[in-house]
Amino acid sequence: MNLFPIFHAYVVESIRVLNLDSPLAAGWQQKITVEPTRDPSHGDLATNAAMVLAKPLGQPPKDLAQRIASNLLDRSEIIKAEVAGPGFINLTLSPEFWQAQLPIILEKGSHYGASALGAGQKVDVEFVSTNPTGPMHAGHGRNAVLGDTVAALLSKVGYDVCREYYVNDAGGQINALARSVYVRYREACGQPIEIADFDADMYAADYLVPLSKKIFEQDGTKWLNQPQENWLDYFREISTQEMLNLTRQDLENLGVHMNVFTSEKALIANNQVQKTLDILQAKGDVYQGVLEPPKGHVIDDWEPRPQTLFRATTYGDDVDRPLCKSDGEWTYFAGDVAYHQDKLQRGFDHLVNVFGADHSGYVKRIQSAVKALTDGQKTVEIKVCQMVNFLDNGVPVRMSKRAGTFITLKEVIERVGKDATRYMMVSRHQDMSIDFDFAKVIEQSRDNPIFYIQYAHARVYSVLRHNRDIFPELTLKNVSLPLHLLKDEHELAMIKILTNWPRQVEVAAQTREPHRVANFLYDVSSTFHALWNKGKDHTHLRFIDPQNFEQTQARLALITATAAVIASGLELLGITPVQEMK
Repeated sequence: MNLFPIFHAYVVESIRVLNLDSPLAAGWQQKITVEPTRDPSHGDLATNAAMVLAKPLGQPPKDLAQRIASNLLDRSEIIKAEVAGPGFINLTLSPEFWQAQLPIILEKGSHYGASALGAGQKVDVEFVSTNPTGPMHAGHGRNAVLGDTVAALLSKVGYDVCREYYVNDAGGQINALARSVYVRYREACGQPIEIADFDADMYAADYLVPLSKKIFEQDGTKWLNQPQENWLDYFREISTQEMLNLTRQDLENLGVHMNVFTSEKALIANNQVQKTLDILQAKGDVYQGVLEPPKGHVIDDWEPRPQTLFRATTYGDDVDRPLCKSDGEWTYFAGDVAYHQDKLQRGFDHLVNVFGADHSGYVKRIQSAVKALTDGQKTVEIKVCQMVNFLDNGVPVRMSKRAGTFITLKEVIERVGKDATRYMMVSRHQDMSIDFDFAKVIEQSRDNPIFYIQYAHARVYSVLRHNRDIFPELTLKNVSLPLHLLKDEHELAMIKILTNWPRQVEVAAQTREPHRVANFLYDVSSTFHALWNKGKDHTHLRFIDPQNFEQTQARLALITATAAVIASGLELLGITPVQEMK
C-alpha cells in the first residue's frame, strides 16, 4: 500500500473542511504533492499545499499553511505539523503509525509493493531486437535487462504486459550473414579460404564455424560451387534460425523470457507493409518527392531523385522519410511502420520500445509514424540506453562484432553470474553510460552494490537461523506482535524506509526507470547494516536478546520485513535473493 496517496487525501480533505477549495479551478488537487522530507530531522512528510493555494486565494502561503497544519493535527497519525520555508508543511507521524505498517509487510512478503495502478491496461514492451546475425554481444545485455525490468515493474503495478522481440530477418544484413556462412561452409568442405573472401559487410567471426560444419554434416558438398541464387535462400533461412536460437539461449541465461517474437519477413510476406502504407496514403501522408541532401555529410554519389516519402515532419520529425529504396525494395523504416501498425492492431493501450544508443536517430521517425497511424491518439514511448564500457581490471576491452573480437553476453554471465550482470545493467539511468569492470563486479565489499544488498538479505536469514537455537518457539505468524517495543530512532528509521517501497515501485514504473529500484535497495541495505552495527556497539539494540523474548520477537519482525522488501526489489530486477553468502 502506497502511503502517500492516503496523506494526500488527508491534505485535500483538510482544505475542503476549511472551505478553501470553492474558488479554485478544477484539477487543483493534482498540483498538491505529499512527499518524503529530504532531511528526516524536518519530519516524515512534506506538502506544498499552501503554496499551491496562495496565488488563486490571494493569501499569504504561511498563513494558509498554518491553518491547514492545525487542521491536520486532528489526525491521530500526525503528531506534529510545522510550517517551514516559504510555506511548506512538514508532518511527523506517530511511532504507532509506523509500527502498524510492519504486519502489512510481513503478510504480503515479497509481494509487498504490488498495486493495481495499471488497472489491467495492455502494454507492449519491445526490447533487444538485435539483428539475428550472431550471438548477443555484452553491450546488448543492458538493453535486455532494462526492457525486462521495465516490463516487470509494469506488471508489478497492475499492467498486462507483453515482452516482445522484433526479428529483423529480412534485408541486406541477412544476405550478408548467409554469404558469410557460405564462405565458412566452403571451408568445412575442405576448400581453403582467406580473409579476403569476406566483403566489408560480411561476418568473419569464428562463431559461424559450428553452423557451417552442421550444414556440411547434413548436406555434404551439395551446395559447393553452386551459383548464389541456388543456395542463398536456404543459407538465409538456416543461418537466421541458428542465430536466433543463440539469441534465445543468451536471453534465457540472462533470465529474460520473451512472450512474442515477431518476424519482419513474415510481415512482408503477409503484405502488412503495403497495407500499412495504404492507410497512410489514404490519410495523405505518403507522396512522391525529392529529399534535400543529408546535412553535414558529403556523399559523392548522392543525386536528387523522386522517392516515395512519408510526411514525418507533419508529426514532429526533422525530415520526411523514404519508404522505398531505388531498387524497389521497402526501406527498413517502412518495415518498422508496418510492425508498429501490427502492434496497434493487437490492441495495446501503451507501446514502449527500448533502443540501443546506435538507434537514437530512429526515435522521432517511429514516434511520428505511430502518431500518423492513430491520428495522434496514441504514442510510442522510446527509451534509449547508452553504451556499456567493459573493463578488465581498469583496462578497456575493445569489441568489434564483425571482426570476431567482441565479448559475448554469454561470456559475461559465465564470468560474473546472471545476478551481478543484471544489477550492473540497471544500476544507472539509461541516459548514462556504465563502466562494467569485471573485477569490481565480483568484489565482496560495500563498494559492490549487489554484494552489499545480497549480504543484507543473507544476514537476516543468518540471524533467523541463530534465533532458532535460542527461541525455537518464536513465531511471527498469526500472533499479536509486541511492535510497540520498536521505539529506538534507528528501528523507526528502518520501518520508514521499508514503507517507502510501494511508492518507489510506482514511481519507477511510471518513469520506466529501474535504476530507482537498484538505488533504493542499496539504501535499504545500508540502513539495515547500520542498524546491525548499532547492535554491535550497543547491546540493548541487538536483534536477539536471550533474556527478552518479546523484544527479540519485535526485532525479528522488523528484519524479516526488511528481507521481504529486499527480496521484492531483487525479484523485480530478475535477481535471486540469497539466504547464505558463499
